[in-house]
Amino acid sequence: MEKAFTFFLLTILLLLHHVMTQTNITTDQLALLSLKSQISSDPFHFLNESWSPAISVCHWVGITCGSRHQRVNSLNLSSMTLTGTIPSDLGNLTFLISLDLGSNNFHGKLPQEIAHLHRLKFLDLSFNNLRGEIPSWFGSLHQLEVLNVISCIQINKQEIIKDEKKKQKNYPSPHNSLCFLKKI
Repeated sequence: MEKAFTFFLLTILLLLHHVMTQTNITTDQLALLSLKSQISSDPFHFLNESWSPAISVCHWVGITCGSRHQRVNSLNLSSMTLTGTIPSDLGNLTFLISLDLGSNNFHGKLPQEIAHLHRLKFLDLSFNNLRGEIPSWFGSLHQLEVLNVISCIQINKQEIIKDEKKKQKNYPSPHNSLCFLKKI
């Protein structure tokens, strides 16, 4: 009787683990499909050909998953000539360590939900066309080691000077110089 109960308990735990893993990877998949839906131009069809719900996100172009939890820990879409906006759902990729959207044509405002990526160590938004103020929530990304926003966020000169003096300590090196940001 005791062996049967132990077996039953072990089976339930394994099923719960499987369901939780599937739910989490579904959360990642939905966040990435939201990003794909915001891409208005993918001239080389990088995302159209591999980002399909029928394929595990861990096998999508630009995606790396962790071996332990099978959650998305790296999103690298750099230099893919993508045009679009960055959706707030990207903030649901809570296991993300590296986010590289550099050298594309993302435009609009950077969503505040990116601040939910507490594991983020690398963030490259360089050479895009984002608008708005330098987000104050960059300072809440405590694990961040590399931040590259060169020629990315369009703001006016007074905002650069004000934010540089007020928040420079929050911008990790080597890209803590804000003087390369475009002016409006």
